[in-house]
Amino acid sequence: MARGRRRKLLLSRLHAFACGASSSQVDVSQVGGPGFSRVAFANESNSVEAANLNYGANYVSTTKYTVASFVPKALFEQFRRVANIYFLLTGCLSFTPLAPYSAGSAILPLIVVIGATMAKEAIEDWRRYQQDIEVNNRKVKLHQGEGAFRSTEWRNLRVGDIVKVEKDSFFPADLVMLSSSYDDGLCYVETMNLDGETNLKLKQSLEVTSGLHSDSSYQNFNAIIKCEDPNANLYTYVGTIEYGDQQYSLSPQQLLLRDSKLRNTDYIYGVVVFTGHDTKVMQNATNPPSKRSKIERLMGRLIYFLMASLVLISVIGSVVFGVITHDDLQDGKMKRWYLRPDDSTIYFDPRRAAVSAILHFLTAMILYTYFVPISLYVSIEIVKVLQTIFINQDIQMYHEESDKPAYARTSNLNEELGQVDTILSDKTGTLTCNSMEFIKCSIAGIAYGHGFTEVERAMARRKGFPLIEDEESKENHDHAKPAIKGFNFDDARLMNGQWVKEPHADVIRMFFRLLAICHTAIPEVDDATGKISYEAESPDEAAFVIAARELGFEFYQRTQTSISIRELDPSSGKHVERSYTLLNVIEFNSTRKRMSVIVQDDEGKLLLLSKGADSVMFERLANDGRKFEDKTKEQMHEYADAGLRTLVLGYCEIDEAEYKNFNEAFTEAKNSVSVDREEKMEAAADSIERNLILLGATAVEDKLQSGVPECIDKLAQAGIKLWVLTGDKMETAVNIGFACSLLRQGMKKIVITLEGQDIIRLEKEGDKRAIAKASKENVIYQINQGRQLVCSSTSESFALIIDGKSLAYALEDDVKNLFLQLAVGCASVICCRSSPKQKALVTRLVKEGTGKVTLAIGDGANDVGMLQEADIGIGISGAEGMQAVMASDVAISQFRFLERLLLVHGHWCYRRISTMICYFFYKNLTFGTTIFLYEAYTTFSGQAAYNDWYMSLYNVFFTSLPVIALGVFDQDVSARLCLKFPLLYQEGVQNMLFSWRRILGWMFTGVCNGILVFFFCITALQHQAFRKGGQVVSYDVLGGTMYTCVVWIVNCHMALSIRYFTAIQHIVIWGSIAVWYLFLLVYGAIPPAYSTNAYRVFVEVLAPAPSYWITTLFVTIATLIPYFTYSTIQMRFFPMYHNMIQWIRHDGQAEDLEYCHIVRQRSVRPTTVGVSARVDAKINQTVGVSPRVDAKINQSSSRRIHHVVNSP
Repeated sequence: MARGRRRKLLLSRLHAFACGASSSQVDVSQVGGPGFSRVAFANESNSVEAANLNYGANYVSTTKYTVASFVPKALFEQFRRVANIYFLLTGCLSFTPLAPYSAGSAILPLIVVIGATMAKEAIEDWRRYQQDIEVNNRKVKLHQGEGAFRSTEWRNLRVGDIVKVEKDSFFPADLVMLSSSYDDGLCYVETMNLDGETNLKLKQSLEVTSGLHSDSSYQNFNAIIKCEDPNANLYTYVGTIEYGDQQYSLSPQQLLLRDSKLRNTDYIYGVVVFTGHDTKVMQNATNPPSKRSKIERLMGRLIYFLMASLVLISVIGSVVFGVITHDDLQDGKMKRWYLRPDDSTIYFDPRRAAVSAILHFLTAMILYTYFVPISLYVSIEIVKVLQTIFINQDIQMYHEESDKPAYARTSNLNEELGQVDTILSDKTGTLTCNSMEFIKCSIAGIAYGHGFTEVERAMARRKGFPLIEDEESKENHDHAKPAIKGFNFDDARLMNGQWVKEPHADVIRMFFRLLAICHTAIPEVDDATGKISYEAESPDEAAFVIAARELGFEFYQRTQTSISIRELDPSSGKHVERSYTLLNVIEFNSTRKRMSVIVQDDEGKLLLLSKGADSVMFERLANDGRKFEDKTKEQMHEYADAGLRTLVLGYCEIDEAEYKNFNEAFTEAKNSVSVDREEKMEAAADSIERNLILLGATAVEDKLQSGVPECIDKLAQAGIKLWVLTGDKMETAVNIGFACSLLRQGMKKIVITLEGQDIIRLEKEGDKRAIAKASKENVIYQINQGRQLVCSSTSESFALIIDGKSLAYALEDDVKNLFLQLAVGCASVICCRSSPKQKALVTRLVKEGTGKVTLAIGDGANDVGMLQEADIGIGISGAEGMQAVMASDVAISQFRFLERLLLVHGHWCYRRISTMICYFFYKNLTFGTTIFLYEAYTTFSGQAAYNDWYMSLYNVFFTSLPVIALGVFDQDVSARLCLKFPLLYQEGVQNMLFSWRRILGWMFTGVCNGILVFFFCITALQHQAFRKGGQVVSYDVLGGTMYTCVVWIVNCHMALSIRYFTAIQHIVIWGSIAVWYLFLLVYGAIPPAYSTNAYRVFVEVLAPAPSYWITTLFVTIATLIPYFTYSTIQMRFFPMYHNMIQWIRHDGQAEDLEYCHIVRQRSVRPTTVGVSARVDAKINQTVGVSPRVDAKINQSSSRRIHHVVNSP
């Protein structure tokens, strides 16, 4: 609608929003009482009374820390990890004489790690602080006396201030609206930042203040607002305003919430009632549930395991040390005189061996800290952040049409993406587009519309014959008009005014008249073209208004008291303009499941026009209004079979007395501020929505998103189970399941429903207790029957379909385990008519009952509970707004991108993180074992094998970067092959790369490598002359040689573990080794007061000695040979699935489609869901395996294809 036209709108009686003029005779008993104590003195925020209330300022902070709290809070967060507490304690002990090395070298690694993590926290909080500054410094016009409004920052606002907000600006606080640029105080509000909904909402001020249009009107304005206390409910508001010696009630219709935006309105005036953290949006700003991946939880247990092992070996070493010390004195002489017991008061005193053992325990705990990888946590955090950047930048998950890439909102769950066992998906807007198209309708018992839906096409393919369009439909298709969004209707009987020739033309006219009037859409007129578009609350409603327009009933104007349409007059054959007085709009909600309007036509008739779900509409029909009921129900059933969403349309005439009684009751209910306000309004609406005359039913199609069947097929091949949780009818959900290949012909369907005759009879009797008992028993019986059916067959696949009523009983504590056992035995599960709470409960049941990783995906506010309950929540940024995205862990714009997110990025992240953690434990155990063996070699005397700074920098400089590069860049299989062989994903689902067996294998390798390094070096150097003068090796030379071997071995082991080399990985691996030699040069050049026994050790001792280089080369090769041999044998003769794919790529057979198909078929049991399952079922009935390919497989038997991981 053009601006000039819209400015004269008069909407004070659009009762969906105003629900009648406010009355001073209302129930205000709660206002001023507990929970309703808020008082705002309008235009007097500086008064003494206002100051005494001491309400908070409008400054909003979303930061986690302040300048004063950052250090203590950040340190507290870091030392919640037991490993960091351990390193802190050992760091403190390093300042005592018990320490085997200097305090600085012990405390520096902890400072670096804690400092790096705190720096990351500080950077993230600084970004939040910058956002807070931007928001708090936004400008708004504030009344500053004498009718003058001047700009000020949001943060300066206080309760009671009067502000002027202009078009396309956000509201700076929660405001009570006083007036707007429209004559009667109307404004349009976008609430996407609050509830994710993209449609505009109408708000309206009280009639008594709606005439205050100018700045000067507020020069002497005074009012007192009393209302509810701050709370998180976005949809309720109870209060009163005292103005001009009168009291008026306030409702949510007058409340403008912070962070919503003013649209299509030049300006509004409002009084600030809630500021800062008292606003509803901030009351809702709770932190999402903290989620930790299974790998992270297991890693914590591994740290405890290592620390327990560390304590154990420290105890063993201390006991041995105590025994040796006790036996050290022989014939009055010390055996170990070189330990200088005379220079120690207790430590080596044979007479106090027990105390010596205790002190040695503390020394050992300090010395063995290198068994625990101190930099593990910070390295993983860095890697995960970099992984999310790669996910966000993946062009293959960018949706050009909506201009939205994938966005990982958290980095905590990257590896969890590679372990998903079950996906729980919404249907509408997730599997489908949530872009409705009017395609068919039933009017007066006659079906109209020749189009075919995607479900009908899938059903035709399932039955083995193509759809045959009639000639008329083909002809119409050939001369089709340009596509109109929301309208895909094709039937010459109704198009181009031909409906007037139909036998029930009067019913058809009322049908489309209802579609043009019964809605809350807002018309928008393009000034350039004159074309009308609509702002509607839902895609369904937009489709209805567009359909009415295209079929000759054009809604073009809404005023405060009327709706105007252009419709075809059958008598004259011309389009005429008709205006209907709008009396009431009774809104749709999930409880009512219907929407009604009451209008008065130009003849003075009062009409109730209603549309809603069949479950509530048919029971409201009058006895003489059911003429077409049977035919309509039959056609609606056919529409549901075709995957269409249906609504029933009906109307009735009401007399003035009946309307008067309703309007009084409805207005009184609306003006009530009691707790039963909503119930009173519903009772009033229910009293008038009776005795309807059936007109017919609409059928709109919600098309499948592009690539959904193919994506489900790939996920099924990967062994991932898919559950669909939807609020749609069972017939619609089932047929969408067939269209997207979640269901297929030949599957046995187990349907659990409470539509049996016994239950229906009890419902008619109305005994609620008997109904509940019988329903529960019926559901348990059906579940047990289904379990017996599943258990009795090993070859057939089953699909479980359950409705919302049955699901309510299936989720009860004593039934849910039975239900879960049945569900996990089925290939597909569809839960119909599910409420948001039921979706969350089902998700929790699957997560806790199976113990496997669950992923929930949805696009609407009704999916938020499900997303937060699942291990991973995926939000789709679709037509239902952004609330699901805001509650999600990862956001994508299309369901099909889930395939790449899981099978590619999920697999890579799982493999990288798993290998990275295992490698951390390996390299630290290799290093720690040499320290332990050297101390044992020196009779547990507490002597360190290496220079202090060698040990301190091992995890920080010489071995840290290669493992980070592995975590970011390594690929066992390319993205293309990950998608080509989806079964590879099962390595993560079965946790094959981070099982206890694999972890202990890496640990065992580390211990063995440490043993080999120590004994090879000791054997090679112990009795050899190391210098030209014949001097033997000192312990600093032995330490330098062992350290060099360890650095070479762990970095070369990394090189052997990497499957995908990049230049960066070459640089960090070989660069880390080079940095070690550079460090030896630089550190050895420092005066001996600082470098101690490392002073010039490399230049003068190690580098000139050939035995140093020979020993390094020999020990490195000899230590790595066992691992290299094991890896070769395992890959050649006992390959895992990724090894097989690597062989296929190496042999150049990755492009041989037939060969790859046979590899897949021999590697797994046949899938039961998806396009491939459907195709395989057909192929198995007609043809066998190709002899040529079978021969090729047999020739490759050395690769042991049958050892591939089987799908669970």
